[in-house]
Amino acid sequence: MNRFDSALGFTAMRGPVARVVRVALYTLLVFVFAGPLLALLVGAFSRVPDPSRLSLVPSEFTLDNFRAAFERDVLRYLLNSFIVVGGGLLLQIAVSVSAAYALARKKFPGMRLVFLLILSTMMLPEEILAIPLSLVLADVPVIHVSLIGSLLGMIVPVAAWAFSILVMTEFMKEVPVELEEAARMDGAGELRVFWSVVLPLCRPALGVIGIFGFTMIWDQYMLPLLVAQDASQFTLPLALRTLRSDDQVGVGVLLAAALLALLPSVIAFLAMQRQFMKGLTSGAVKG
Repeated sequence: MNRFDSALGFTAMRGPVARVVRVALYTLLVFVFAGPLLALLVGAFSRVPDPSRLSLVPSEFTLDNFRAAFERDVLRYLLNSFIVVGGGLLLQIAVSVSAAYALARKKFPGMRLVFLLILSTMMLPEEILAIPLSLVLADVPVIHVSLIGSLLGMIVPVAAWAFSILVMTEFMKEVPVELEEAARMDGAGELRVFWSVVLPLCRPALGVIGIFGFTMIWDQYMLPLLVAQDASQFTLPLALRTLRSDDQVGVGVLLAAALLALLPSVIAFLAMQRQFMKGLTSGAVKG
């Protein structure tokens, strides 16, 4: 007999009534979580004359919504988003693994304070950081260069993220020190030990911070809003606001642009799903 383990106590429920309740509950959950996504998918490929009457059933299949979205430079905004997320994610991973290696393997004065300061940045909402961040980007200390009005101004601020540093630090602490000592006995230097011994063992953690980092940078709205000075510098999430405020843009066009904004995150998750699951499983076992 099949068993249905559940926090709601379905394991102890037997009989046709329990089966009907289970099917009804699971159907409701699928509808709640998949309904909006299905409405987005159907609306992007359908004519939507009335924005208040979205349907989950496809009708009047058309690609006109995507053509209209492309005519409004959605592809340029998409390209800007890819440039920002590509450069930002590479910098973020580089900073995260370097900082994590120092925190996990090195002992230096004030290490606990540094780690505490890194974690404290996770408690600050973007709205509080908006004004000081805009001032810093307008006149970067030391080099005195303004990054306002450039894609680089959207890339540099996301280079360091406390969540990624925390995940990598905790994962690196679990790497056996004996492996590093054996590599040093064979004549490997510090950089070689880090690159050839420690980093390959952290691939599951890299998958975790890769997916979360990609999603965090891709969904950025406040940062492009602070940096962009004209429409040619918009990223796709920021451009969606412009499309929504345009009365001449139909709901179908907006849904098509929203679908284009959704797909990269889904593809990134599917591409790194194996490493992501290994990272979560490793964290659960070690924790």
